[in-house]
Amino acid sequence: MTSKSFCSRTVLAGAVLFSLAGLAGCSEPSAAADPGMAGMPPATVNVLTVTPQSVPLLIESPALLAGSREVEIRARVSGILEQRNFNEGATVTAEQSLFSLDAAPYQAAVNRNKAELAAAQARQAQAGRTLKRLEQLSKDGAVSQQNYDDALSAVDVAKADVKTAEAILQQAQLQLNYTEVRSPIAGVVSRELVSEGTLVPGPELLLTNVTQLNPMYVRFSVAERDQLQLRGEAKNGAVDLPQQWQVKLLANGEVYDQTGVVDFSDVRINSQTGTSEMKAEIANPDLLLRPGQFVRIQLEGAVRHNAIVVPQKAVLDGGSGKFVYVLADGEQGGKVALPAPVEVGEWVKLNGDNGWVIKSGLKAGDVVITEGMARIFFPGMPVQLAQDTAAKG
Repeated sequence: MTSKSFCSRTVLAGAVLFSLAGLAGCSEPSAAADPGMAGMPPATVNVLTVTPQSVPLLIESPALLAGSREVEIRARVSGILEQRNFNEGATVTAEQSLFSLDAAPYQAAVNRNKAELAAAQARQAQAGRTLKRLEQLSKDGAVSQQNYDDALSAVDVAKADVKTAEAILQQAQLQLNYTEVRSPIAGVVSRELVSEGTLVPGPELLLTNVTQLNPMYVRFSVAERDQLQLRGEAKNGAVDLPQQWQVKLLANGEVYDQTGVVDFSDVRINSQTGTSEMKAEIANPDLLLRPGQFVRIQLEGAVRHNAIVVPQKAVLDGGSGKFVYVLADGEQGGKVALPAPVEVGEWVKLNGDNGWVIKSGLKAGDVVITEGMARIFFPGMPVQLAQDTAAKG
């Protein structure tokens, strides 16, 4: 017999044995699974008896951070940019000057309008003196009523001219003030987008940005399907929803030490994504959070009642979905592990550890295997509790 023929027969025999083992694994517990016959000791496991309980309901979602106020800095008037008055990336205060434009043309306009106002005021004073003289002459009948009326109208026109000159001067003064481009908010300033010596045509040219980093906004979306499901569960009493959701932020895998609250929920549903936008505000005193940063958030405050929860490690992935091993009575006596398909819901904290909410597949009183699943090689394998093993030892 050649070595090639021997290897072929060996592979064929192995395939047959593997098929038989697979069929045995898919069948109910039998005498072949008895530890005495198989020569395999029972697997040592830990278990948990399922008890319905009230647990916090957590909703996780990706989110995007944004500054609570993000302002584009633009000049209100045109002119040559003479000076930048900030360090890029620095913190600036409200009303701090960021850029200075050439103010000389606007100062000249202010001076000219001041002179025009003074002339208008002088004409008003002259018209007033003329009216005062004509009032006495009118009483003596020395002037006509027409002359008196003309003097009276001249005073009114002079007053109007003064008000017009004051308005023009005020406008000129505003334009002079606008040559100092100031920050409307306190925050962190971005880099300059225009250098000194550039002709700034006016508001159409962006100079820089200022962002308020404390507090920060957390923007995220929640699926319409999830919202409808929560409302339905709240209606039948399975879930208590909070008046205001609390927000916990997870950045770089770590929990941020500040907690926020949801202060906006859009009534509109995005037809493209099937979600609605929500926003939370969170404190950022140390400026650790930055606009544009992607994080994950947890919505807290809701409570799920009569929930069946098992440790996350007890839930396994099979070919057709998730399942757990439950403790059952064996046909030959003793205890065996049988798989139970389950439908899972959200994660919760169970005694400080992550747990799955089981939506279907388990009931109160079921005994779920929580440790030792790696030693269960086939459904129906005999098992023994770890505490029983310790007692025998």
